[in-house]
Amino acid sequence: MSDVQEATNQLLDVNLCENQMSIQVTESGPRSESEHLQVTIGATVPTGFEQTAADEVREKLGSSCKISKDRGKIYFDISVDSLAQVHCLRSVDNLFVVVQEFKDYQFKETKEEVLKDFEELAGKLPWSDPLKIWKINTCFKKKKTKRRKINPNSSKQKIDNGRGDTTVKKDVKKELTNSVSDSQISDCYENPAIKEQVSTLIGDGLTSCKDETEENSKEEADPEVLKFRVTCNRAGEKHCFSSNEAARDFGGAVQDYFKWKADMTNFDVEVLLNIHDNEVVVGIALTEESLHRRNITHFGPTTLRSTLAYGMLRLCAPQPTDIIVDPMCGTGAIPIEGATEWSNCYHIAGDNNPLAVNRAANNISSLLTKIQVKEGKLPLGLPIDTIQWDICNLPLRTGSVDIIVTDMPFGKRMGSKKRNWNLYPACLREMSRVCRPGTGRAVLLTQDKKCFAKALSGMGHLWRKVHTVWVNIGGLHAAVYLLKRTPQSFVHPSEEDGERCPWYKDQ
Repeated sequence: MSDVQEATNQLLDVNLCENQMSIQVTESGPRSESEHLQVTIGATVPTGFEQTAADEVREKLGSSCKISKDRGKIYFDISVDSLAQVHCLRSVDNLFVVVQEFKDYQFKETKEEVLKDFEELAGKLPWSDPLKIWKINTCFKKKKTKRRKINPNSSKQKIDNGRGDTTVKKDVKKELTNSVSDSQISDCYENPAIKEQVSTLIGDGLTSCKDETEENSKEEADPEVLKFRVTCNRAGEKHCFSSNEAARDFGGAVQDYFKWKADMTNFDVEVLLNIHDNEVVVGIALTEESLHRRNITHFGPTTLRSTLAYGMLRLCAPQPTDIIVDPMCGTGAIPIEGATEWSNCYHIAGDNNPLAVNRAANNISSLLTKIQVKEGKLPLGLPIDTIQWDICNLPLRTGSVDIIVTDMPFGKRMGSKKRNWNLYPACLREMSRVCRPGTGRAVLLTQDKKCFAKALSGMGHLWRKVHTVWVNIGGLHAAVYLLKRTPQSFVHPSEEDGERCPWYKDQ
């Protein structure tokens, strides 16, 4: 990740050397202090894949990682110069910097006393370092927005940060003066070789990270009031208060402490109050939109999150030159994520529904266009192909596939549970035919666990279940099964010759 490191250092040089502006009540420290700043980052991840996300953090950041008791969250410590790499993680949905964590918070007996404690808590928290991280994170958006503006094709467009359309009025000549440093930052956030998507947090109305010195001095004298909101996420049955009550009273205290303006929709800063039983974590959001929205532009009714697709692919440990197939690809979330992260493998996206195949092809085309815009040149392409086929009669040679990863129909939005009783056994049989004996593996997601267990029991001589990950898909309790292909060769039973798979509707 040398490109990321270089880009981050350039970012610090550009922003931390210019001036040490205050975030209203919090002053930025000296450059040396900021460069060596250590903070705790929290991340939300697909439930069930907390360990996968923790492994990715250790692998890519070299940081130890703690899995929260509250499912779907992990915590890890980083220095400020690793903030860019955090945005490169493929398994995390949202990021926040931890202000303070209380592992055993002592709640009072009555609601009035608890809410009073929340009011008093706001003024006791160590806000300074987390706000510095929030400020630096905001600079990422500033730099990225300016480069988009300097693009001749987008110079007349408006930029929408979720706060209404605002026309960016920047002098192109001044943009060019920073082209060297900006291009290095661009390597971090817009080079597909690093494979990251940086979600944005802040729109207009910030008093920090301005290029023009005269604007800095003017805003120091007359700083603009930041807008904020408090979001409370609460889990547990022993609390005598509601999430709205906690957010209301804690938010009122934050407003009094910082003199910020409360705004539930057009906010600049989002303060998080996460409560799980007796564990309380206060944080500041670093992402405005989930990082899983990085590849898909054409959605179907059951489009899989890119972060979940990454977790499923990582379970089967792809190796260079592996052939990876998604026989029920839908909009192509799994093979597109695979082709982006494991570009040394070959990925095939197939589906029986022509609409799904078209959506997958359009998503691939959109991603290639995005790469072309960022790199300024025609990309070489992605190691991926799309095809329409019958899942139970795949046009693939026997034993030619190394990995199969797919999201099987639950029988809810797509297909039906009744048809799954015929579909699942036929799918597993055809997958066992094309998958390489002895070394092949499959990662299959389904909520119809009873039907899958029955189908798998009849394929015990061809598939061995290695691991099961329990996940939450839109409120549905689903499972991801990691299967290993046994060394036994596939022999098609004579009585099943000519049998074809019933068509099912997919996205």
